[in-house]
Amino acid sequence: MTRLGTGGLCGIGLSLGCFLATALLGPSVFQPELEGAAAEPPYSLAVHPSPYLVIGLVAAGVLAGAAGLGLCLAAVRKGWRVRAFPLAMAGLLAAVAFMMMPPVGSTDHLNYASYGRMAATGHDPYDTSAAELAHDPVAGAPEEWRTTPSVYGPIATGEQALAAWIGGGSVRLTVFVLSVANTLAFAATALILYRTAGTAERRLRTALLWTCNPLVLFHLIGGAHNDVLAIAPMVAALALFGARTRWLRAGWVRALAAGALAGAGAAVKLPAALVAGGPAWALLRGVRPGRVRRSIAGLVALAGGAGAVAALSYLLAGPHALDQVREASGMVSFATPWHLLDEWFGRGARRDVIKAGALLLGLVLFVLLARTLPREDVPPGGAVAPGDAPDGEHRRIAAAFVLAWLFAAPYALPWYDGFGWALLALLPWTRVDWILLAHTAALSLAYLPARAPARISLPDDLSWLFTFVRPKVIPWTLVAILAILVVQSLRFSGRSPATARRPRASAGSPG
Repeated sequence: MTRLGTGGLCGIGLSLGCFLATALLGPSVFQPELEGAAAEPPYSLAVHPSPYLVIGLVAAGVLAGAAGLGLCLAAVRKGWRVRAFPLAMAGLLAAVAFMMMPPVGSTDHLNYASYGRMAATGHDPYDTSAAELAHDPVAGAPEEWRTTPSVYGPIATGEQALAAWIGGGSVRLTVFVLSVANTLAFAATALILYRTAGTAERRLRTALLWTCNPLVLFHLIGGAHNDVLAIAPMVAALALFGARTRWLRAGWVRALAAGALAGAGAAVKLPAALVAGGPAWALLRGVRPGRVRRSIAGLVALAGGAGAVAALSYLLAGPHALDQVREASGMVSFATPWHLLDEWFGRGARRDVIKAGALLLGLVLFVLLARTLPREDVPPGGAVAPGDAPDGEHRRIAAAFVLAWLFAAPYALPWYDGFGWALLALLPWTRVDWILLAHTAALSLAYLPARAPARISLPDDLSWLFTFVRPKVIPWTLVAILAILVVQSLRFSGRSPATARRPRASAGSPG
């Protein structure tokens, strides 16, 4: 038991070391060069490592991180416990280290900087592309999606514009400000998860699944992806809906606050709106004699809060802000199982069929996950009123909605799984942890790196990563993972495997 846990922590440490080394080495196939003064942050060396080295480092980091976290989960199931606070602090320190170095993995941060520069200089990022501003050092910096206007929500665009205003004409400084904002959102999420965990065991869970999760740190913070800006209000929404403070005793007040935060998340990335399904489900459970008025008031407040924030954001940006989102909804990424159908039937020929199939699969997975994800223990004193949420039903159902989307979506990238990890960290231990870990690891190996082959100098003998692993091996791997999820969901319902055995005291156990 102790050896499993120690080995797991060593794997996590090795994984973070590989990822941090990749960022520190400087520009490579994993790290685009950032224009700007060398004295400006972020900082790195200029070793110009070979593709073999950095791809090997990241692949080793993914495998070590997945194995390390898997060993920790296995050890916890057998009763292993360590103090969560040191782990959480180690994760936050790793996040700060990533923040101080240039982003790695993809070039999305260049797109964020470009859209921010457009907004800061009076251009409409929802109607302008980087190719149209190729003369601008920041707006014209993207490597990919150069002819595509912004797909991100108005709050994300506002944050990008602020970063561009601070960064001026420097890509380097603009990207650093974006990384700082992401790290603050990551830390805020970690704090909410830690503070809302009721026991030492649950605090350990939040540290392992979120704050010290090497795959989450690599993709969200090391990769500077703005998904974490949507995740923070999602987690805050669920925490406030279940809060019991003097100011939040009234159910409709909690629902209004949760709705407003869910709307804010949706104004960063639309899928964040799924989190509102959890509180709505809990409130709908209360629609019965004696509680109808109270539940309806909560539902109205929830919808009003979410609608007001999201609608106001998109109205200020203009209705065309959703044009690119509608366009992107028909996309199929190479590493998903849906790409196999796209290849068989002809690319683009069956997109409507794929969208309908993904929706149907998502609904089936939601039903299965709603049965499978573990319920909280009912607190002493008996049952609680639906909509009051101390039983955590709103968190469980919100996680089911988000996980169903992640597993069923035709377009998926490894950093999207951050949504699932944050919501799983709110729940008791579950076998779904293992399945999401396999899903994230597989997608991570599909994107070594997540940059267009035409934009990087990749040796011919590594081209199989793009022509075989990403479009063939990983889609079939995800099919197998999906089958395991369905089988596990049918076999097990609402039980937490980690609670089957009482933890034994160890030298590292909290007092």
